[in-house]
Amino acid sequence: MYKYYGLAAFVVLLDQWTKWLIVKNMEYAERIAVWDPWFGILSHRNRGAAWGMLEGQMWLFSIVTVAVICAIIYFYHKEAKGKPVFQVGLMLLLGGAVGNFIDRLFRGEVVDFVDVLIPIINYDFPIFNVADAALTIAVVVLMIGLIMEDKKEKKQVKQ
Repeated sequence: MYKYYGLAAFVVLLDQWTKWLIVKNMEYAERIAVWDPWFGILSHRNRGAAWGMLEGQMWLFSIVTVAVICAIIYFYHKEAKGKPVFQVGLMLLLGGAVGNFIDRLFRGEVVDFVDVLIPIINYDFPIFNVADAALTIAVVVLMIGLIMEDKKEKKQVKQ
């Protein structure tokens, strides 16, 4: 059961290491083209939630994040036993939440750096980081887990 905490720790360490590299080696707003114009590394800061919403509300983010972290740990131990898909999803969620919380706590802002342009619809996706990616992947994994559980329950009801 505890082995999946390593996944959360890996996400936090990778997130903090990549953010440290950005802060140490790039000026704010500096962009390194990787696959121009669709993908680049852009040194950016976010003082709000997703897409900069609720900028400057650090006290609110702190309270919400602590509550979310507690809820994730609770659900991990109470609801995810014997369900590896849920365990992975919850630990990705935990790692992402903790990664961005560390930034808010010690920097007063979140370091973002992945800059993506979606050419098919010409959409400049909001700049994000490893923690944000982990949170998004976690939601997908948890949705897959819910679908799998639903199918499993329906199958058991039919028998």
